[in-house]
Parts: sequence; C-alpha cells; structure tokens
Amino acid sequence: MPVVKMVGLGETTCEEGERLILAIMNAGVDILHRCGGNCRCTTCRVKIVEGDAGPMTEAEGERLGRMEDRDPDLRLSCQVQVRSDLTVDVLRLLKDNPDMTDAGPDPKPWPADRPLPPE
Repeated sequence: MPVVKMVGLGETTCEEGERLILAIMNAGVDILHRCGGNCRCTTCRVKIVEGDAGPMTEAEGERLGRMEDRDPDLRLSCQVQVRSDLTVDVLRLLKDNPDMTDAGPDPKPWPADRPLPPE
C-alpha cells in the first residue's frame, strides 16, 4: 500500500490507484475540492514534494495551463491516482477559508485500473 505523507499534516496509506484527493480526505485533512473532484477548479491543488504522481490527465494539463507562473510540481489531487509513495504539500484547506461552509461535494472513487476522466 502506498504511503502518502502530507507536509505538516501527517501521513496515511491508501490502495494503489486510489485518487489522491480521497486519500487526503480519508486521513481527516480538510482539503478544498469545490468542484467535487471533477477537474473544474483548482482548489484541490497540491505540490508534489517527493515521489512520482504519474502523468497528468489531459483535463488537468488544460486546467493548470490557465494558471500564470505555475510551479511545475503543482498537481490537482483529484486527477492523481496514487501508485507509489508520495509526499505532498496540501495548499488549500477549509480551515484557512472561513468564508466557506464546506470543502465541497464528495469526490467519487474511480476504478484503479482505469484512467481518471473529468465528469
């Protein structure tokens, strides 16, 4: 089982192929995901500190490509399927956004043997 370390927030394990957003949420971290994990926003973005997050989905590349001065290690956690150990910096938390009442709709699980498309 891959280990996901979250800078300053702890660590967790998950099934190989699980969506990173779900691994983070299942660890009790209040990561934002305003679009419900559908690659329509960038609130679930993380910085990959260590490990291989795998290839970007086409939708993720297009969405992140709209950001100016984007860090090359920036990824959308809703579009990453965890296949090996990762260390990530979770960049947007509900607790840091008092104007929001919830983190967003629950992202759906996705079969580990199929690539992630946006819904």
